Amino acid sequence: MTEAETLLREIGDFCRRTGVAESTFGRHAVNDGKLVTRLRYGGRVTTRTVERVRDYMIAAPSGWPLRNRPNGNGAAAGPATSAAATHAIAPSGAMTLPTAKARGAGDEEAGERTFRFYDNRQKYLMFVHTCGEKWVVADRVGMELAHLHPQPPALRVFDAGMGDGTVLTRVMRKMHTRFPTMPFYVTGKEISLEDVRLTLEKMPDRFNEHPATVLVVTNLYYTEAPWLTPRSLAAAASLEWHEVPLTGTTAHEFEQQITALQPFLAKNWNVRGSATTGNLLYERPTVLVLYRDDYRFMLDQVIPHPGRARADYDLVIASQPYRARMPVDFKAEKVVAPLARALAPGGRLVGIHSSGGDPGMEVIRNVWPQENPFADDRHAILKSAKVFLGAACRDLNFNAYADRRSIFRYDMHTLPREIGAAIGTSTLFAAWNAAIYVAQIEDERLADVIASGRWLDATRDVLQRHRGLWFNDESYVISRRRD
Repeated sequence: MTEAETLLREIGDFCRRTGVAESTFGRHAVNDGKLVTRLRYGGRVTTRTVERVRDYMIAAPSGWPLRNRPNGNGAAAGPATSAAATHAIAPSGAMTLPTAKARGAGDEEAGERTFRFYDNRQKYLMFVHTCGEKWVVADRVGMELAHLHPQPPALRVFDAGMGDGTVLTRVMRKMHTRFPTMPFYVTGKEISLEDVRLTLEKMPDRFNEHPATVLVVTNLYYTEAPWLTPRSLAAAASLEWHEVPLTGTTAHEFEQQITALQPFLAKNWNVRGSATTGNLLYERPTVLVLYRDDYRFMLDQVIPHPGRARADYDLVIASQPYRARMPVDFKAEKVVAPLARALAPGGRLVGIHSSGGDPGMEVIRNVWPQENPFADDRHAILKSAKVFLGAACRDLNFNAYADRRSIFRYDMHTLPREIGAAIGTSTLFAAWNAAIYVAQIEDERLADVIASGRWLDATRDVLQRHRGLWFNDESYVISRRRD
């Protein structure tokens, strides 16, 4: 283990023990809030920095309040960072922003770390219900159905991060319209228990309208999920494979049986936080397979079995599968490259992520002028993916397309007269929430802005100037040549 790896582990243990955020630790120890992030992605540290960090940890017993802990220069650190101090009160009529210690009941906890961008259920659900991104993304993915040439025994689709299932459900409706009699094999990857529940709630109608459907839900990693096979022997030995033949012929009957899976999901969709990266990891690899029992004979060659599942997908949906702030090589190696390898001949991977250059980003820069969360565009990601795919990209086409085809926008829903000289607090808060969600602003950076009221002026100015709020996404396609 290198010196940096050893130091990273020591810092992680210290932060979990004391409840201090990693960025806060870096600022107080060596006046560098990004210290831990740089270490995590291979950054070097000097001997002097290592000494200062360890001196800080030694001089800061876990029982001390943060305000009394010395920083790396021997001076006292700033005021204590607590749930009470950072849970600022929002204006009347608005919700309060939850902090690192104010987790909702549906949140998966990553040890005692602070919220990461995707872990905040309140932000996510408010964004989903106030903005039309899911609708527009489903329309963009649906455009690719015209280019598919599925082979027997089924049209095979992989959703690399189902979220609440809105995109997948809409795409499945489009699939039924174009291929009404063709069997569907649909695999969805999702590590969030709450998102799996929300997705499964939408599926009874899909089994009713398109009975020749096999739905697979799994919490495996991107490098495992397309093949439904854990990489490590230990994980493979503990794989929970659960097959559910749905009986009956009505959506109501299917709904009852899917609802009865709640104890199974609660038991098997548990997560833990990685000590090195902070990413959520499954505690037990799980595969859930659902299909209609009265169509078992027809679907015999479609239903997967342990150790015999294959990828070869005709369509891979990769909508916001990675955080914008992650290094481009991480996105390419850990997400895009494995998904590209899972394509069948003639298969198409549709990648979609936020791109900025919109009123939502103007709200963010009204508060943080130098903020730039979207550093890597589609061209950079495709270029990096080619490097990690190596010889495997010889039969792949990488299509970035021109901006007019690649970039599309979605809007925040507002009533016709909601934006005017006076804008309601609830509308302002919904717009602010959408802006910080898309820009992936961590909770610990918000307390001062909320308390000072700067977010109100920043949001109101943009809404009045543009008569609304919208955001830009960009898309790209990786396709495998047909045999």
